[in-house]
Amino acid sequence: MKRHPLDTFLSRVEKPARYTGNELNMCVKDPQNVAIRFAFCFPDVYEVAMSHLGMRILYHVLNAREDVYCERVFAPWPDMETLMREKNAPLFSLETYSPLRDFDIVGFTLQYEMSYSNVLNMLELGNVPLRASDRGEDMPLVLAGGPCAFNPEPLAPFLDAVLLGDGEESAVALCRVWERTRGLPKEDRLLAVANEVPGAYVPAFYQAEYNEDGTIKRVIPTRGDVPERIKKAMVKDLDAAPFPERIIVPYMGIVHDRVTLELFRGCTRGCRFCQAGYIYRPVRERTLNTLKRQARESLAATGYEEISLSSLSSGDYPELGELIGHLVGEYSQEGVSVALPSLRIDSFLRGYAEQMQRVRKTGLTFAPEAGSQRLRDVINKGVTEEDLIRSVTDAFENGWNHVKLYFMIGLPTETEDDLNAIGALAERVVESYFGVAKERRARGLTVHVSASTFVPKPFSAFQWEAQDSLATIEQKQRHLQGRLRRKFVTFNWHDPRTSVLEACFARGDRRLAAVLEHAHALGCRFDGWNEYFDYDAWMEAFSRAGLDPGFYGTRVRPLREVFPYDHLDAGVSKDFLMRERERAYAATVTPDCRKGCRGCGLEEVCR
Repeated sequence: MKRHPLDTFLSRVEKPARYTGNELNMCVKDPQNVAIRFAFCFPDVYEVAMSHLGMRILYHVLNAREDVYCERVFAPWPDMETLMREKNAPLFSLETYSPLRDFDIVGFTLQYEMSYSNVLNMLELGNVPLRASDRGEDMPLVLAGGPCAFNPEPLAPFLDAVLLGDGEESAVALCRVWERTRGLPKEDRLLAVANEVPGAYVPAFYQAEYNEDGTIKRVIPTRGDVPERIKKAMVKDLDAAPFPERIIVPYMGIVHDRVTLELFRGCTRGCRFCQAGYIYRPVRERTLNTLKRQARESLAATGYEEISLSSLSSGDYPELGELIGHLVGEYSQEGVSVALPSLRIDSFLRGYAEQMQRVRKTGLTFAPEAGSQRLRDVINKGVTEEDLIRSVTDAFENGWNHVKLYFMIGLPTETEDDLNAIGALAERVVESYFGVAKERRARGLTVHVSASTFVPKPFSAFQWEAQDSLATIEQKQRHLQGRLRRKFVTFNWHDPRTSVLEACFARGDRRLAAVLEHAHALGCRFDGWNEYFDYDAWMEAFSRAGLDPGFYGTRVRPLREVFPYDHLDAGVSKDFLMRERERAYAATVTPDCRKGCRGCGLEEVCR
């Protein structure tokens, strides 16, 4: 193993274990004996990155190949960045401490728009020119994937390629093409990527034309030998897809320090604000036997004491009760607990509660999203207040006393009555606790109410909507603070200024690349962290670029306006999303498509 480039200085940083590597189950290869060196870059701090299931999966998939070595590169915390700049040390991987520039492929996962400044900062720290047009033939291929890659346009000038959709197969295909074309001019190699890799989009081969009012006229290829539309890659048989049992075990606490089982991918519920519910369609499930095996092998290889059952709507897994029963029966005596990170309020069953609390009780999280039934129908949540009260009452009767309720403010058609309904719903939850007999309920009730700000997302039924202005969001938060000032209830909210920027970049176009460059020059990084977010710097960046944030965030889009990402295909048709928007304004619920096809555009794939 190479000597750490900063080993004599690590004592000067807050958490040295973020940078040392050598964790249990880390992949070790000789870089000289592989054809492709792949840097998996997560533009956030170690604790967040190491918790991400997608990174765990792709790290495993790529390293299963003898000809590929996938190494991890994460954003250094500001104390470490200062040290690196002081010592002129380039950003390095955790496996071999190799500089970012030494890799063949540098792949970023885009999970959150507020991580974009970290992408630029990591490239700079790695001595990789920011813009793709400035990178020569000897430079790595800079790649992006993840949910935000479905609109990569704000980052497009910095990216050589983008992978849309599931990465298990497309990442491997990309490595094959990049090795096979070694020695050819970079443009020829990128052309091969665009035509041979599932879900691959090469931004340099496309250009946007604009109308006089600043909206997009069209996005077209600049050459005739690339696809006009790029379809997402999709793993059809998730049960047969590779899954990591020997996950890396960090030497420090991380956000989700546990084994995670992915029950299924996709969602059929159709919440109209939820981008993930549309871009990950159709639902593909893992069988019960596969999940049992993955749990057994993962626990044996890691020593973790918690299993999290993860999916967009885990309560919809048809064999959930049997799976929980098996996991509790097999592993509870070893001190292993089972957790469902969040639950639909209509899918929490008493039997699950009785089994899950056998080892240890954690807090339960429910997501009503809206306070009133009218607004829940608008967003197609498909649950009622009585569903919630029944679920939390079941939980209280089974010994839970900590409940989290997630809501969203600023949703289309929202009124003051809808906001007041959030407070009324929280009060009913408290009342349901005291409605349980004393001998059956645990002492010390806490009800945490969290309110995030609605952000219109690409490929959702609300992608045409305007976000509330910053002043309106702040007024609504103050209103809720007063309404939720109750015993046993705590109210938390997200900084609405980050939501303003998130909305800009979620549906933004390539012109925002200039904003990103200015923000980077002004020192913006870790914008998802309150202690480092600098709203004034971002507003200065917009001013320098000559762009108006309101144009991107608080403007209603006409139904026929061209989006910056209309040349990318997530599978769900635009006509279907328009119909869902119409149903939203009529407060009409669209039933779960497991109960009948709704014609979203993926009918043939679902058969």
